[in-house]
Amino acid sequence: MTGKELWEAFIRNNNLSDCGYGAFAFGIEADLLAHLVVIGEKTATASAYPLYKLENEPLPKVGAYSVVLDSNDNGVCVIQTHKVTVVPFSEVTAEHAYKEGEGDKSLDYWREVHEKFFAECLNEVGLKFTSDMKVVCEEFSVVFKE
Repeated sequence: MTGKELWEAFIRNNNLSDCGYGAFAFGIEADLLAHLVVIGEKTATASAYPLYKLENEPLPKVGAYSVVLDSNDNGVCVIQTHKVTVVPFSEVTAEHAYKEGEGDKSLDYWREVHEKFFAECLNEVGLKFTSDMKVVCEEFSVVFKE
C-alpha cells in the first residue's frame, strides 16, 4: 500500500477531514526502524537541525501526522507527533535515546550511531558535525496501521 493509500484509509477510518501529512522513511535501516515503530519499541527520532535550516524546511509540529514508509516507499503506519525539542547533540538525554528504541537503547549507542549518521548527512552538503550541533528530538505514537 502506498503512503497516500495508507493516509486515505486513516482519515476514512477516523472520519477526519484531510488535515495534511508528511511522509518519510527513516535514514539507515528504514525497514527495521519502521518495524520498531509498529511494535512500539521506537517512539522517538532525531534529526540534524542544520539540514532543516539549509533546506528551509519547517520543524516538526506537535499534533502533526506523518506516514512512515519502508525502504520501498510503502506506507507502514501513521504516527502523530507529541513533543518536539531542539537541543545540542551533547545534551540529548538517555531517556530520548531509550525512546528511539535502537540497538541496546543506551545513550552511548545512540551517540555513536547518530554522530556517524549526522556527520555523513552534513558532509554531503558541505557542513561539519560538532557535538554542539543542534538536534531536533521528536516523540510520537502510532495512531494507525494496517
